[in-house]
Amino acid sequence: MNIMNDLPGKLVFILFCFITTLLQAQENTSEVLKFSMKTKWSENINENNVWDVYPRPQLKRDNWVNLNGLWEYAIRDLSDEFPDQFDGNILVPFAIESELSRVKKMVGENKNLWYKREVKIGKLNTNERIHLNFGAVDWEAILYINKRFVGAHKGGFTSFSFDITDYLDKDVENEIMVKVWDPTDSDTQPRGKQSLTPNGIWYTPVTGIWQTVWLEKTNSNYIKQLKNTPNIDDSSLVVKVNTNKISEALTLEATIVDKNGNNVKKKSIPLSLGSTGSALEIEVPDAQLWSPENPHLYNLIIQLKNSKGELVDNVESYFGMRKISIGKDGNNYTRIFLNNKPFFQFGLLDQGWWPDGLYTAPSFEAMIWDVDKTLEMGFNVIRKHVKTEPASYYYECDKKGVLVWQDMPNGNYLNDLRIEAWDTEDAKRTSNSSFQFETELKEMMDQLHSFPSIVVWVPLNEGWGQYDTKRIADWVSSYDPSRLNDTPSGWADRGVGDLIDVHIYPGPGMEYSEENRASVIGEFGGLGLTVKDHLWWDKRNWGYLTYSSKSEFENRFEELINDLVALKSFGLSAAIYTQTTDVEGEVNGLITYDRKVVKMSPEKLNNIIQPLYKEANNVKVILEDSEHHPKSWMINDEGNDTKNWFLNIDEKGRWQEKKAPFASYDNFFLPKGSHWIAEKALKLYNVFDLNEVPQNISLRYYLDKAKMKVFINGNLIATEEFQGGRKRHYRIKFIEKAKKFLKKGKNIIAIELESSQKDSAFDIGIYSTSIQ
Repeated sequence: MNIMNDLPGKLVFILFCFITTLLQAQENTSEVLKFSMKTKWSENINENNVWDVYPRPQLKRDNWVNLNGLWEYAIRDLSDEFPDQFDGNILVPFAIESELSRVKKMVGENKNLWYKREVKIGKLNTNERIHLNFGAVDWEAILYINKRFVGAHKGGFTSFSFDITDYLDKDVENEIMVKVWDPTDSDTQPRGKQSLTPNGIWYTPVTGIWQTVWLEKTNSNYIKQLKNTPNIDDSSLVVKVNTNKISEALTLEATIVDKNGNNVKKKSIPLSLGSTGSALEIEVPDAQLWSPENPHLYNLIIQLKNSKGELVDNVESYFGMRKISIGKDGNNYTRIFLNNKPFFQFGLLDQGWWPDGLYTAPSFEAMIWDVDKTLEMGFNVIRKHVKTEPASYYYECDKKGVLVWQDMPNGNYLNDLRIEAWDTEDAKRTSNSSFQFETELKEMMDQLHSFPSIVVWVPLNEGWGQYDTKRIADWVSSYDPSRLNDTPSGWADRGVGDLIDVHIYPGPGMEYSEENRASVIGEFGGLGLTVKDHLWWDKRNWGYLTYSSKSEFENRFEELINDLVALKSFGLSAAIYTQTTDVEGEVNGLITYDRKVVKMSPEKLNNIIQPLYKEANNVKVILEDSEHHPKSWMINDEGNDTKNWFLNIDEKGRWQEKKAPFASYDNFFLPKGSHWIAEKALKLYNVFDLNEVPQNISLRYYLDKAKMKVFINGNLIATEEFQGGRKRHYRIKFIEKAKKFLKKGKNIIAIELESSQKDSAFDIGIYSTSIQ
């Protein structure tokens, strides 16, 4: 085991980032890109047929041309005009910093990246239009056709489109040029985990085109966007259709088609001259619900027709009939419901990074391999962490029945515009910064709205750029009430949104659910295992706990899941384990970064995880902790008892009755209890009676910068140690063997506490939990 194992997760991260930042300061920018690693899909890339999957499955047209492949590129000063010469070729859609781009160069915030390619457009009819579509370009993209300005877009995680018809010369080669500027972490725009100096949990920059570019032909009146919202309670679907400003009266027609090609229902409404779209509600008779067990999808055809009944535009879409909500279970816990029933969600934190393509998987098949492995290992959720994916990714999740929590990429400087868990005030953004963040947030929600797999929006993660929390949360909930709202995920909770979300490494731990908020663990685990010959950085690898032994890694993972199972009885609704794969210097994935080694067999993982999906009983209090109400303990801090004092406690000895919790400082996260002089070891005991001996018990404890040993009736049942961090949440420890030492009637729990630091705190309770 690594020496850092005994340190709490976030402290490990802070120390690691500090050390590696010092090292990075000694390196020039070329050093950032010196690392090389390939996946098994790298060698199969065909430059003439890159990412040939239709990129917009929710608004599909047959008439499209894929522009992925070799473009020309140039890196120039910000003040430079159109390049006279270009530096070479780049393979689109891979970011210029990636190995798959065939370039692998840094750009930085002081340069522009230029792209160029030529296309030939044949003769068009008077009512035909050509659209140039971009899946995603990071960050600011300015489009020129034949050196004429067409338009600009800011935002690295959302798609955009331009009607380029009026800028084209017919039957000759037309020059497409794209100028890209990307400040990465030198500004406050949404950028996820990119950093100009990658280290710790911050990764390589991604600049420029990183999703598919394609051409599309439409009529002069055409459909621009669809938003499908199901309602299972009244068996209906609302379809919101956005069009361009139409030049004649049209009919909007929606047809639901089953998997056999049979029409289920059809509805049409008129669109008047000058309209930009409308919404229609259509019945879905005998609706089959979408769920992970049965990911049933309906096909949807949307058409525009003129007054003669002639087809003006035709797009294919689809939808799933599902509902995600908050409700009360049989034990009166607030839970997450899927289709009006409690549904426990257990998933992986998925960064979506690749060693050879960075933000972009080498191929569609590679991207979906991650989804398939997630399912094979037994998880039912993917939390897409501070990044978006191509639309085809969510389509596969829809088809395969994977739930998705979708993060909004964070926007903040590396060390500024962030808050800590104990900060009571939010960060302050400028009006321009907040406008840009919220513009990109709305674009993301609009573009991903129709995917039934997405069940949770995560607008803010931890304290990374967290501002106006209540306003952001309220807006997200009102703008899309069909999904749950997790604002923020972890750290500085403000009592808003649908979820109360804990991040705890390695954990697990939780906060109790509230009347209108379900309890979830947005991040936990992070167990690291290094696999030789499959490392990005040979000397800079870390996990929240790092192991060199596979058996130790597997055993600790199983312990975490056993603890998690116990938390279901406390009302836990969902948990997200960190993480799917290793990423650059992080080795806390279940799969290596190159996707060549799965660190634990999927079959074994599945067996370990399955108890989480069984129904949980309510928790029973044996000895309550003091989180909400101080409890009395007998303590001795004089250090004059015998070595094995816990074997035969003299209840008439030198004991004082004091209230828990015990803390050596004013702990923001704990109620007022008793002062603990941290330099002194503490001995504590308490008495509890049992009418029946329970099958299982769990310790719910708070431990900060201290070491504890727990004895029941003289038997050591648990040893835990945490040496830093200002812990925010109570943890849970499932004790399987404790039932051997319990008895009917009087039982004694004894605690030994040691600390050599000033800021120490402790509390504990005993509970009975069991799974039916």
